Amino acid sequence: MESLGNRKKDHIELALKSQTGMSEIDARFHYEPILSAHPEGGLKPFKFLGKEHRIPLWVSSMTGGTKLAGKINTNLARACNEFGMGMGLGSCRIILDDNTYFKDFNMRPVIGPDLPLWANLGIAQVEELVDAGKVHLAEELVRKLEADGLIIHVNPMQEWFQPEGDVMKYVPVDTIKRMMDKFSFPLIVKEVGQGMGPQSLRELLQLPLQAIEFAAFGGTNFAKVELLRDEKAGANTFEPLSLVGEDAFAMVDYANAIAEKENTACKELIISGGIRNFLDGYYLVQKSRLPAIYGMASTFLTYAKEDYEQLGKFVADQVKGLEMAYSYLTVK
Repeated sequence: MESLGNRKKDHIELALKSQTGMSEIDARFHYEPILSAHPEGGLKPFKFLGKEHRIPLWVSSMTGGTKLAGKINTNLARACNEFGMGMGLGSCRIILDDNTYFKDFNMRPVIGPDLPLWANLGIAQVEELVDAGKVHLAEELVRKLEADGLIIHVNPMQEWFQPEGDVMKYVPVDTIKRMMDKFSFPLIVKEVGQGMGPQSLRELLQLPLQAIEFAAFGGTNFAKVELLRDEKAGANTFEPLSLVGEDAFAMVDYANAIAEKENTACKELIISGGIRNFLDGYYLVQKSRLPAIYGMASTFLTYAKEDYEQLGKFVADQVKGLEMAYSYLTVK
């Protein structure tokens, strides 16, 4: 009875501090409190990217050849294994033809055999491989990582602003098509933080890709990162270009409109870019006409740089939030 009394006392003392106004309501959802019991036993497993997932969350590509890559990738792969989600590696360019840093990317033993693990190369590197007749190097990369396929990240804005950036000679979609003709593994195509407009999405949705990842505007902006890196870039002059893009909410609408009118060859979406929490992810996945999961990068990175316990707690909290969302919320 004492604990009940304390709880009621807390309720009285905190009631006035807990007032909310109409402007604070999350108007994206209907709240249906009488249609479900409290969730138990986790979310219902589902197939995506040809493999079973336990949660609709994806570890988006984020690390390349850095000193912390090994620790970060290992922590992320451990979380994938524990919670049942897939992972895209950061740019694997550094191990394309040199195995010095291979252990930093060798995450199949950590994530396990049954979850998605995807290698990653930039469109500029893919263009070079196709031009030089060396697509076999990308295939060897996928094989040695025991990956399920290759993510191609398309990043013209970032490359243009990067002091060491590569210049693309060809239209990216043409390079992707040429790669598909020669490459024997599945492909995912993603942006890196600016997102894609409806014409780009339509072009990609017509291709038999395994999936498209949005990497929409609203999260880490790599064009802006490159402007900040280069003291000679004239950030004040070029910064407006770094602020163009498409957010994930608009991109879901674009993809829905295309899928409603056209028979798309690409059937799956990874919705990422600017997703701050599980409710953003749940909303966007539920809005999508195509099967979808949602990706996060910078938030994962924040925890993955530290000890695994912090990362594990963060993901566990996301899962609990998703369980409640699936039980009591419907999208308007």
